[in-house]
Amino acid sequence: MKRILIIDDEETILLSLSHLLRSDSVSVTACGSVEEAAEALSRDNFDLVIADIRLSGVYGIEGVQMLEYIKDTSPGTSVIVMTAYGSSEMKDVVFEKGAFHYFEKPIDVSDLLDKIAACGIPVPAAKGKRKCA
Repeated sequence: MKRILIIDDEETILLSLSHLLRSDSVSVTACGSVEEAAEALSRDNFDLVIADIRLSGVYGIEGVQMLEYIKDTSPGTSVIVMTAYGSSEMKDVVFEKGAFHYFEKPIDVSDLLDKIAACGIPVPAAKGKRKCA
């Protein structure tokens, strides 16, 4: 079974991505804070982490630290970063720290599913162009 960890402080994103990605072959853990995510990462190994880089109003600091922690403790885990407050500098930083992909919100669900599939995780077929806030 493949395991995905989603980290976002927007509950609607956590719920919608969890619902979209959970299946018989994919387990999803959703966390709304860095603290919850750190606990989940200490308990379980994940194939993929989808993380909002800006959590709780801190401009990327906690998100970048979380990315560093994931790559240090589990180098084989792919990390997809997303943000509503992107910049070319932030994009450069997250790729430098080992992110697999970087999205600026709103995210086209088809594009997200393509990147998840590229990580070797089975995904549902995308139906048309949908945005994930």
